[in-house]
Amino acid sequence: MRIIGHGIDLAEVDRIARMHADHGAHFLDRCFTPAEQEYCLKHRYAMQHFAGRFAAKEAIVKVFGTGLRGAMAWTDMEILNDPLGRPVLKLTGETARLAAEMGITQWHLSITHTQSMAQASAIGCADDPLRAP
Repeated sequence: MRIIGHGIDLAEVDRIARMHADHGAHFLDRCFTPAEQEYCLKHRYAMQHFAGRFAAKEAIVKVFGTGLRGAMAWTDMEILNDPLGRPVLKLTGETARLAAEMGITQWHLSITHTQSMAQASAIGCADDPLRAP
């Protein structure tokens, strides 16, 4: 396994809460898939979970080295949890195409949050250590 890229991001929970207060469902629909929204909204501190996923998506685009641009959409990245609570990434659209082009076959995500901040780290890896990026 070869690391293709690493990204990290920090998001303020209050900023995400303000975006939701100012833009409502439009903000949620633009940045989060229906499954992500369902997951976050079932928690007492939903905005902390939204902020964690937002930070993770920012970290993922840093792995690509591009930022969010072109045909990429926030909802091309879906972060849910496996049965043990580990964040798992599903890519679609332009992000899936770019990951395949870069040879990224595995993702490792970590998300943490406090009352005021959320942080995430993303590592994109290739299975073949000999393949050029």
